[in-house]
Amino acid sequence: MTPQARVQAAIEVLDLVITAARANGAPADRIVTDWFKSRRFAGSGDRRAVRDLVFRAIRACGDIPASGRAATLRLAQDDAALAGLFDGSRHAPGPIAPDEPVAASGVAPTWLVERLGQSGIAASDAAALLERAPLDVRVNTLRAGLAELPPGGERTMAPHGWRYPHGTRIEDSAAWAQGAIEVQDTGSQLACLAVEARPGESVIDLCAGGGGKTLALAAAMEGRGALLACDADRARLSKLAPRAARAGAYDIETRLLDTGREAEQLADWRGRADAVLVDAPCSGTGTWRRNPEARWRLTPQQLDRYAAIQARLMDIAAGLVRPGGRLVFVTCSLLDAEGADQAAAFLARQPGFVAENPALAVGEPRFAGWRLSPARDGTDGFFVARFRAV
Repeated sequence: MTPQARVQAAIEVLDLVITAARANGAPADRIVTDWFKSRRFAGSGDRRAVRDLVFRAIRACGDIPASGRAATLRLAQDDAALAGLFDGSRHAPGPIAPDEPVAASGVAPTWLVERLGQSGIAASDAAALLERAPLDVRVNTLRAGLAELPPGGERTMAPHGWRYPHGTRIEDSAAWAQGAIEVQDTGSQLACLAVEARPGESVIDLCAGGGGKTLALAAAMEGRGALLACDADRARLSKLAPRAARAGAYDIETRLLDTGREAEQLADWRGRADAVLVDAPCSGTGTWRRNPEARWRLTPQQLDRYAAIQARLMDIAAGLVRPGGRLVFVTCSLLDAEGADQAAAFLARQPGFVAENPALAVGEPRFAGWRLSPARDGTDGFFVARFRAV
């Protein structure tokens, strides 16, 4: 592909990404991959160049752009070389008209920027939400020693954490193939430490998803005790079994839950758990480094729905914790509606619990919890709160 053709390809992909964002369709990663499946003529260099341009444009636009061309022109305004590729030649985008619409720059849609500011995220810190994320891994102590770590990594603030540059092909390594490492952001690793899961305990991961945090809890428990991984999404939960086998975490029980019947289906665990992790569904504002188009999908109404789900799950979890046990609430969000406000509301509804400061290795207090952010801590954004049943 010529440089001009790469730009035109990026514009076409961006049109698909914008359409999907408006309809809550497929994520940008999948759209890029699918676009190239039917275009075998494109080489690996073409794929990398187009992908890079697509995600640069996504990061550059605050509000959802009118079109892929408008998004790409946002970049071209500050990049003369890119602007010069709009020359109308074969497979190239047409020349830029003087009055052509250009997408607006910014961190996020205006309402969302305001919410971040109200949640104590300064404009300078918010900009870090759109930087490229490194690749973090957790050394799996259940498989430690099976293979050497890939070269090029450096230690993180997590006890078993290592960081590699963006784009590292970690899944090609022997350490990954043998289960000696798991891909997991350092902030996520630290959030798991707040659970303080110990060997011999009874622990529930109430919103396990694909099981990334479940595997960290299993390693902390050293294969001893009872660990229950639950989720209402069959497809996501089904990914845990093969991951657990590779990681050597053989004692995890999984349970598929029906939305609205969770308490009934977990009646056998009522008042038994030493710890319950509620890694609740959320807006994902703390993960924009990895999913920058997610900020175009979120609406105030969706945020309210997430907050309602989080409150309901926390109340379900409260009934599962034994006296003296722990409930840990986690969201990958920097919005108080999904963090500090949720923690305060939980304490008001559940007088049988008190807040404890998780005091993680990095981050800072945020009312009744703890917050990690890309700008200050170099991790994904997280809110973590720990409560103890009294």
